[in-house]
Amino acid sequence: MNHGKMELQEIIDRTVAAYAPLVKASSEAYWEGTTTGSATAFERYAEINRKIAELFSDSRTFGELRRIRESGSVTEPLMRRQLEELYNAFLSRQADKSLLNAIIDKETDLERKYAAFRADFRGSRINDNEVERLLRTSSDSAELRDVWEAHKAVGREVARDVLDVVRLRNRLADMLGFTNYHSMSLMLSGEKPREVELLMNEVDELSRDSFAAVKAELDEAMARRCGITREELRPWHYQGRFFQEAPDLYPVDFDKYYKGRDLERLTIDYYRSIGLDVEPMMRRSDLYPREGKNQHAFCIDMDGMGDVRVLCNLTDNERWMETMLHEFGHAAYSVGHDSNPDLPFLLREAAGIFTTEGVAMMFGRLSRNPEWMRLNLGISSEEAARIAPDCRRSARLSQLVQSRFMQVVYRFEKAMYADPEQNLNALWRSLVEKYQLLTYPEGRDEPDWAAKIHIALYPCYYHNYQMGELFASQMHHYIVEHITRSGDMAFDSYTGCPEVGRWLTENIFAPGKLYPWNEMISRATGEKLTAAWWANEVR
Repeated sequence: MNHGKMELQEIIDRTVAAYAPLVKASSEAYWEGTTTGSATAFERYAEINRKIAELFSDSRTFGELRRIRESGSVTEPLMRRQLEELYNAFLSRQADKSLLNAIIDKETDLERKYAAFRADFRGSRINDNEVERLLRTSSDSAELRDVWEAHKAVGREVARDVLDVVRLRNRLADMLGFTNYHSMSLMLSGEKPREVELLMNEVDELSRDSFAAVKAELDEAMARRCGITREELRPWHYQGRFFQEAPDLYPVDFDKYYKGRDLERLTIDYYRSIGLDVEPMMRRSDLYPREGKNQHAFCIDMDGMGDVRVLCNLTDNERWMETMLHEFGHAAYSVGHDSNPDLPFLLREAAGIFTTEGVAMMFGRLSRNPEWMRLNLGISSEEAARIAPDCRRSARLSQLVQSRFMQVVYRFEKAMYADPEQNLNALWRSLVEKYQLLTYPEGRDEPDWAAKIHIALYPCYYHNYQMGELFASQMHHYIVEHITRSGDMAFDSYTGCPEVGRWLTENIFAPGKLYPWNEMISRATGEKLTAAWWANEVR
């Protein structure tokens, strides 16, 4: 072992020895805070994150890593990958400690505010599930507007704090030599800002005309449903808080297939049929709504050692079936690399932020797949055949609607971090109108952008959902062509094919961050990430 490699191994050993217990403690505090709303837990979470920031802010260790990196003495791939991961982790925290702590404090306070918020709708506090139910089922324009605006009120509560943390993040990026926080985030996660922009531009071009055509069809249906003209349509008429999910345009009532069903059992049984056991993660998870609990859904790897959990707020409908399939896709990925004994702790993560999203999305798509519904819900072949055309149209609509909202958030954050002092309310409105083709309420000047929790707490992330969709389509194409060999690109659900789980585990999960993400994708599917297979699905 050469001197540089020995020196690096010593740095890795001492860093992991300090870091691993902090990861576990931070995760436990976050889990308690998000499942109970406990202010004490969130305070503990912030304190532990300050300790993590302090660990990685050590300038002496960073200097050692920079010297080793610049010397080129470490050439062995496994060590080189760990060097890059450590270097980036330390680089992102080479700033004033008070600034790092201020960011952590602001983010923790925002976590608490979002978790505690309930919409004040006509004198009653309602949670996000109830907001979504009303927006999806009501056809009364006044009621729809009231509930939409009630939800958006969270933006007013948090906007100033979000803007404060944006400025702090930009100060951090400036100290570290980056143009702004958006650029820094992409670069430190292994993505090149210009490449991401070109990819998002390509997706925009591929989806623009198809979306415009289906939006015209959607406008006709939504206006008829609410008894208004197309010119009177506003964002609250599209059956969701942000028009980020497909409205019910086609005559398939997906919710009826899930009414009274055990979503936990369906999830366990499906994943088991493809060779993936998610039941241990299910037992550790928190799946049902209650007061004070975070209203969203996420998967968390608690310790890099296999303790993986999911938070949901289940009701027996299609949306939450999709969420269960999605989140336990994340969980299977995390357990897959955590369980690889040959993978160092520092590489027990997904190859790229979007690669775990891609896996989750590939499985989440199945909740509206008639073949999956036939094999897993027991609907008849005749019923599956009857709804298949509308299922396909629904899947296409879903991809297009989601993609256009991804454009809004990506471009909003990019512009916001470039100039946080601009009129952000007007920026959000202009992007919504341009990419989603919505008519915004006349005279509305509210921070509706701040109602989107990702902008505050999961910054510069949303483009990864689009890249994840591209990866999902690419994996699906490979599985149908080379594993199940069914030839059914539209509806193959992989049910009962354990070879799918084996391929995923060996080629995507277990390698973790051993390879850069595009190399991993190329090794697994035979080609680098491409928009081609996704484009085929939305044209």
